[in-house]
Amino acid sequence: MTDTLKGLYEVIQDRQKNPQEGSYTCYLFEKGIDKILKKCAEECGEVIIAAKNGKNEDTTEEICDLIYHLLVMMVEEGIPLEQVETVLEQRRQKIGNLKNFHESDHNT
Repeated sequence: MTDTLKGLYEVIQDRQKNPQEGSYTCYLFEKGIDKILKKCAEECGEVIIAAKNGKNEDTTEEICDLIYHLLVMMVEEGIPLEQVETVLEQRRQKIGNLKNFHESDHNT
C-alpha cells in the first residue's frame, strides 16, 4: 500500500489505543461500529452522487472521506491493511475472470 494509506492507518490505530480529546477518529471509536458503518454508507452515497454529477474535484474529496472511514472500520474490526493489499494483489493477477464477475454482478 502507499505510504500515505499506511501512515493514515497507523494514525487511526494510534487514536484507538491513545484517545485524544476532540479527535473525530476517537469520537467514531467511542460511538462504535454502528456509527462507523453508518458513516461508511453515507460517504459511499456521497461518492456516487459526486461522480454522477461529473465533478472530479468533489468526487476525489468524497473518495478520500470514504477511504478514511473504511480505514477506521478496518482498525475497529482488526483488519490489517496488509490483508487488503494481499487480496488486491491476488485479484490483480487473475486473468479471464469476466464470466465470474458478471455472474456475481447479477447476484447483487
